[in-house]
Amino acid sequence: MNNSQSKRKPYVRDVKKDWWLKNRFYSFYMLREFTCVFAAIYVVILLWGLLRLSQGQVAFEGWLNALHSPVAIVFHILALIAMLYHAKTWFALAPKATRLFKGEELFPEKPIVLSQYIALAVVFMVVLAIFII
Repeated sequence: MNNSQSKRKPYVRDVKKDWWLKNRFYSFYMLREFTCVFAAIYVVILLWGLLRLSQGQVAFEGWLNALHSPVAIVFHILALIAMLYHAKTWFALAPKATRLFKGEELFPEKPIVLSQYIALAVVFMVVLAIFII
């Protein structure tokens, strides 16, 4: 039986478009989810750079010059802020998402969060060393 034959009236709860603005937790949650827009745009920019690289040196240099525009610089700063916020919230979420046990007791969250920050710092230093050397 499909819904057109049903005599029941389904319950549809009214949901306002700004429901997430009324609770601080949901506001930050939506902000965190919005950071993926910056990640997606950045992926497109990098793929565009790969395409330009495959088209030759002149095309690639044109892409590089476009990255020096004020709009691109502002976008990169905003994307960096968004990704740092995303990383911070992810690091705080990870111990809750993966519950580790040490024997019968739950492993404390602080070492898990701290180890992620240390791993981020190591990766940052490696990338920085690659670009400096």
